[in-house]
Amino acid sequence: MSERKLTPLNILPLSIQHLFAMFGATILVPALTGLDPLVALFTSGMGTILFAIITKGKVPAYLGSSFAFIAPIIVVRDSHSIAVAMGACVVVGLVYVIVSALVKVVGTKFFEKYLPAVVVGPVIMTIGLSLAGVANDMASGHLPLALITLSIVIAFTIFGKGMLKIIPILLGIAGGYVIALIFNFLIVNNMVPEFLTGIIGTEAIFDFSELAKTSWMPALPNFIKPEFEISAMVAIVPFAIVTLVEHLGDVLAIGKTVEQDFVKEPGLHRTILGDGVATLLAAFVGGPPNTTYGENIGVLAITKVREPIVVQVAALIVLVLSFLPKFGALLATIPVAVMGGIVILLFGMISSVGIRTLVDSKIDLANTRNLIIVSSILIFALSGIEILGFYGMGLGALVGIFLNAVLPEKVSK
Repeated sequence: MSERKLTPLNILPLSIQHLFAMFGATILVPALTGLDPLVALFTSGMGTILFAIITKGKVPAYLGSSFAFIAPIIVVRDSHSIAVAMGACVVVGLVYVIVSALVKVVGTKFFEKYLPAVVVGPVIMTIGLSLAGVANDMASGHLPLALITLSIVIAFTIFGKGMLKIIPILLGIAGGYVIALIFNFLIVNNMVPEFLTGIIGTEAIFDFSELAKTSWMPALPNFIKPEFEISAMVAIVPFAIVTLVEHLGDVLAIGKTVEQDFVKEPGLHRTILGDGVATLLAAFVGGPPNTTYGENIGVLAITKVREPIVVQVAALIVLVLSFLPKFGALLATIPVAVMGGIVILLFGMISSVGIRTLVDSKIDLANTRNLIIVSSILIFALSGIEILGFYGMGLGALVGIFLNAVLPEKVSK
């Protein structure tokens, strides 16, 4: 745990930092699938709170919209309706609940046997590396702005003192936003010197029109009632296998980051159940399936503030703000490039946790067996190869589990 004593006064900015970390990805999924972003915020906040209750408040995990279900939701939305897609996602949550019960009965010996550090380490690495393309897309819209934001975060992380040292993400977003406002002012008023056009740009960065017309009055998000059709379930439910593997990777990454074994306590069955209940709730009201968020794992790694209360307060804030349309519109004005600068570091920190797992466990990569397992996981997870519907980190993890099970322990170097 962190050595400092947290007070309500410093918990608030730490929680807001987690809020900003999850916001971009959480509203991106509904933006791509046609769901309501405020519903996604509501289910994200409520899902995180339910997860905390189910895991006895011990796991500092934030739950947000899952990227894994974007493609199948769009397919079902176009062939049936968004309500039918939500019905299939309800079943995904039920699958999580069933798997949780099985893990409770069978125990975690399977995971201890088939998921040693040589498998877990590279799987955690791929969580961050697989998001590198997202970071590139976000940052490349205005690379100078992204790099300035990144520099602010790094500066406060390395040189900050006291409270400033543990809220570098929040300070980076604030600093990047101010710089973007300055750039925008110069651009709009045609005051950009010719020699700075390559840095500042020539196109306006902000569009406040949506913010201006959004009401200040609280309002219920646009909840959707799910509908159920077998064909939609067939298209979406199999993705639960992939996300269950991803869930395990995230839980191991969080545990490694905060130096606790959450597979044993509060137990993997509880974390899976928490994810499942959160997804059930989300789908019942028209939100995308939830998953533990890599962005917030990155915040834990950077700040070294690991108390679950910080993440839980963030969830409460998000829950309240999901009823304020003006808040959603305000956050939407944050330039994508500013968040791009933030996630460059956050995603990299997750991968670093995976490297640390290999180092701390003294995995010998001069050993041919270990080298084959690690190399195979990385390539299958990051190459885009698809086998029997599995791809990405889920496929990489399954390949690693298989190789660890079948390759003999003693292989010549």
